[in-house]
Amino acid sequence: MIIGLVGNQNAGKTTLFNALTGQNATVGNWPGVTIERKEGFIRGSKEKDLLLVDTPGVYSLSPYTSEEKVTRSFCLDSNPDLIVNIVDATALERSLYLTTQLMELDCDVIVAMNMADILEKKGISIDFKKLEEELGVSVVRISAKTGEGIDKLISLIRERKYLKNPRKQIFASDIEKELTHLQGDLSHELEDKRELRFSAVKLFENDPFYQALNNDSTKKEISELEKKYDMDAEQIIADQRYQFVTKIKQDCCFQKDMPESLTDKLDKIVLNRYLALPLFLLVIGLMYFLSVGVIGSITSDFIDALFNGSETIDI
Repeated sequence: MIIGLVGNQNAGKTTLFNALTGQNATVGNWPGVTIERKEGFIRGSKEKDLLLVDTPGVYSLSPYTSEEKVTRSFCLDSNPDLIVNIVDATALERSLYLTTQLMELDCDVIVAMNMADILEKKGISIDFKKLEEELGVSVVRISAKTGEGIDKLISLIRERKYLKNPRKQIFASDIEKELTHLQGDLSHELEDKRELRFSAVKLFENDPFYQALNNDSTKKEISELEKKYDMDAEQIIADQRYQFVTKIKQDCCFQKDMPESLTDKLDKIVLNRYLALPLFLLVIGLMYFLSVGVIGSITSDFIDALFNGSETIDI
């Protein structure tokens, strides 16, 4: 069973990989690129039948950076049986954008909500059950740092009790209608029928990899939708994703009123639209005066005394 670990950069992916594998990993490079590849077996699997593959941290599956190309290639070409999508629980709006793309793949997805240990400190409350219902995939509350929820996640994977990916339709009805049409066209064009939903979305977005499949009829239909939404096709999809994510955040995530921290109070002063520039100039001037005037004179006098004040010894 091949399991992919996919998530944003700085979401705690490496820490989770170590927690799941017990740090017993082989390290190399992905074929053709100097990007680190880590593989390890999930701890507790006696037959070593649960292979975990750590992918480069990405924010989307668009093929713009080397990391995105590697991660997307793994998701599409390596045929993983399961993807563990690690999500920063304190930044749902940013993290779930990638989740909506992973849900379009032909494999099951578990959303591991990391950094649960600092939710209360930040005054954030998440209804994980409702989040699971709205996404349609299994959601596990974890903290890769403290180990909270790791055993539950491993048990879910080993016993395969996670929800099957429903490939939920998240776009507006007219967009979904066009995507269904594109899926029908692609079913005749693509040999591999597993990723029809993902491929249809990418074809709609004018992804370079699928441009050759974009016929005149398709271009006309997409152009009409672009005029209707007053956006290009890629913007339409991105906007629809964010609308879906924003609704989920509003339904499942609640921010408590927290006492204002010292940092917040200082930010109001130093980032003030009127005070920021004068304060900046004051700080720079003070630094210059201290380094060149006070500290600079002491340093220069010391060096002068060190080299010019010592006696010359003739040999």
